[in-house]
Amino acid sequence: MKFGSHVSIAGGIDKAPERAHKLGGECFQIFTRSPRGGKPPSLGKDLIDSFLSSCAEYSLADYYVHTPYYINLASDKEELRASSIAIIREELERSSTIGARYVMTHLGSSKDTVRSKAVRMVADGICRVLEGAHLRDMLLLENTAGQGATIGDTFEELAEILNLVGDPGVGICIDTAHLLASGYDIRTSKALHDTIDVISRTVGLDRVKLMHGNDSKAALGERKDRHEHIGKGRVGIEGFKAILSRPELKDLNMIVELPPDKVAADIALLKRLRGKKR
Repeated sequence: MKFGSHVSIAGGIDKAPERAHKLGGECFQIFTRSPRGGKPPSLGKDLIDSFLSSCAEYSLADYYVHTPYYINLASDKEELRASSIAIIREELERSSTIGARYVMTHLGSSKDTVRSKAVRMVADGICRVLEGAHLRDMLLLENTAGQGATIGDTFEELAEILNLVGDPGVGICIDTAHLLASGYDIRTSKALHDTIDVISRTVGLDRVKLMHGNDSKAALGERKDRHEHIGKGRVGIEGFKAILSRPELKDLNMIVELPPDKVAADIALLKRLRGKKR
């Protein structure tokens, strides 16, 4: 397992690898565009070459892209749904040009739609994203904390979406803070064992491709999306020790999603818990 963080692309995506390296990252995650909206910056050949050169300079072969926050495949507003579908598709294409391993996305909220219908709308949206695409193996669906009416807070629901999509290339990104907040206990080895059993029986461990390693300010089942620094929240040190000791998870990389001022300490702590440095 490699550790890294989400880093800024201010000044251009080619600045991201150095920022990741300075934080002690062995991998990293970025947005390729503003997560709040607006036209995406162009990814021209010179910029891509500079980005790839920087990745090589700092030996960062594994990097990931997160779609913008405003994605909502369950919206009852067709314009927003169509825009979300187009942006995810565009992010897959942009990410492919820079050699990213995966693109992960939130699925949206069903607050204005009956839940069962919203799940079908999400699955239909993903099918439309993948229609005719050769980038299907890059797409990951992220579990949510269950705040509000967000889709994807249970593995049963994620499994239903995967089954409706019917494409084995689509994977899952697990956020540890979201896990705890949505009701999956991962605070001890025994609790994590039971949660992994649920994952295995629903989406399948083979579909899990990446972890977001965040501690949680929210308590078990509190259904609030509140990230905390590693060991400072409700998952705790014992929870992360349990995660790093599971053989089923050892090949998954872990991305910390917190403000950069203390992320270097988070990554250093995870490396110590791993028991060896690379």
